[in-house]
Amino acid sequence: MRFMIIVKATAETEQGCMPTAALMAEMGRYHEELAQAGVLLDGSGLKPTAQGWRVRYAAGGRTVTDGPFTETKELIAGYTLIQVRSRDEALEWTRRFPNPRGQGLEAEIEVRQLFEMEDFAGIEGVEKFTSLDAMRG
Repeated sequence: MRFMIIVKATAETEQGCMPTAALMAEMGRYHEELAQAGVLLDGSGLKPTAQGWRVRYAAGGRTVTDGPFTETKELIAGYTLIQVRSRDEALEWTRRFPNPRGQGLEAEIEVRQLFEMEDFAGIEGVEKFTSLDAMRG
């Protein structure tokens, strides 16, 4: 089972403020523990939305809008992707996730389970994704 730990954006992350050395060290230790346990698949911070864009789809086609985007509670500042045996194991790891803003500050992470290929069994076209999965190794 794969889970994504989503770090919610804040005004600071949207301004491009970098984490403190102490927070980087704490996050580094946590991700090292994940790696040593064999559950870490990936993890990274995201640059502010001022350096990104959105593509909106409508009946009339697509519209591209450059960032920044103002509603930070809907934005993502980073993620960690883990693969574990159960939802309970994922919950245990996420309970240990360091506060992404630092001790004593308000912050939020969200955890979402990823779909697996077997979740799409019987849906026409899924074989294309299955073959891509096999190519990735």
